[in-house]
Amino acid sequence: MLPARQWSAIIGLVLVVALAITGCTVSPSISGTPALSGSLSFSQQQTGIWVNGEGKVTVVPDVAILNLGVEAQAPTVSEAQGQAASSMDAIVKELKGQGVADRDIKTVQFSIFPVRRFVRERDEEVLIGYRVSNMVTARIRKVENAGPVIDAVSRAGGDNARINSITFTVDNPAAYHKEAREKAMADAGSKARQLAELGGVRLGKPTFISESGGFIPVSPAPGRVALEAAPAMPVTPVSPGETEIRLNVQVVYSIQ
Repeated sequence: MLPARQWSAIIGLVLVVALAITGCTVSPSISGTPALSGSLSFSQQQTGIWVNGEGKVTVVPDVAILNLGVEAQAPTVSEAQGQAASSMDAIVKELKGQGVADRDIKTVQFSIFPVRRFVRERDEEVLIGYRVSNMVTARIRKVENAGPVIDAVSRAGGDNARINSITFTVDNPAAYHKEAREKAMADAGSKARQLAELGGVRLGKPTFISESGGFIPVSPAPGRVALEAAPAMPVTPVSPGETEIRLNVQVVYSIQ
């Protein structure tokens, strides 16, 4: 058995380590056993008034993004690929003829898949051909040209032409981000002032500001549309509508 004095020293050492980990301070007592002389200190980030502010700006999109391309099916890979390549070449030439720049045409998907059909009499699937798909995105920098471009693509690609979706965005959102940011900070300040008044304290200056969001939501049209060539057809109507640019800030204000 250890003497009582040694047990006291061991217990004191353990207590010192434990309190040091939790951030407390200790001071020796008369008996030599450490005693608590402070309390747990809270992080400075847990003080003040925390608020979130949101800024919204409604804009009319000025850019249309088409997801389009070709899909061809034939008994052999080479035949299907040849048909797809021919149709795609015609579509790309038409896009450029409509004023779409090379930098605004981007391949996003290319695939070759076997096509099988279930034969009930044989109770098995048989290979009937191959399907080749080649899709691109085309950025139309004048929304009013989106309808004529769709019509031109349908004529150039014929029965192989496909339009997967159309989305709208803003070409230069920086100016709208600035306006949304101003509104978000104003919203945060209004909330903080109200909280300070309700809490009976004086609102100080911001000590922390964090920004998030600023993206432009896009709503692609669902489904897949096959466009058939037609020598005389009305221009496809396209309406960009309106969209919102949202920006959020988190602000921490000091309390005076």
